[in-house]
Amino acid sequence: MLRILFLSCCLGLLCCTAPALADQRNDPREQALSDSLDLWREGRYEQLYDSLSHRSALTRERFVQAMQDNDLRPACCFTKLRDFRLITENRTTAKVYARIALEGGPGSDGAKSREFTLDHEEGRWKMRLNDLKTLAGIKSTKKN
Repeated sequence: MLRILFLSCCLGLLCCTAPALADQRNDPREQALSDSLDLWREGRYEQLYDSLSHRSALTRERFVQAMQDNDLRPACCFTKLRDFRLITENRTTAKVYARIALEGGPGSDGAKSREFTLDHEEGRWKMRLNDLKTLAGIKSTKKN
């Protein structure tokens, strides 16, 4: 009986604290940017590619390879995304400003502040592939 009471208390505490552990943001555009950075940090490049807005000829395979070859990644947790603000928005696009903390790359300065364009596709906001490539320092390669 004591074990059941103890497990019930632990489960109750876990249920109460789980939402606080997740990186939840109030603005859906900020959440979209945060989710993309999380996928990048976790090395889930296929899922990251699928979650981005594509206006680039970069294939999924080449994107995954370029990301795997790159040592740069977003910092962890609440430090990865700061100073988020909406600049302009219409029905299908939003321009936002954010400061992204980065780590791991040679000569990485710790953070990059810049504007990002998000696209509203399939009922949700998506970061653009080209913005992520620029942030990661991935150069476009042309086929010969």
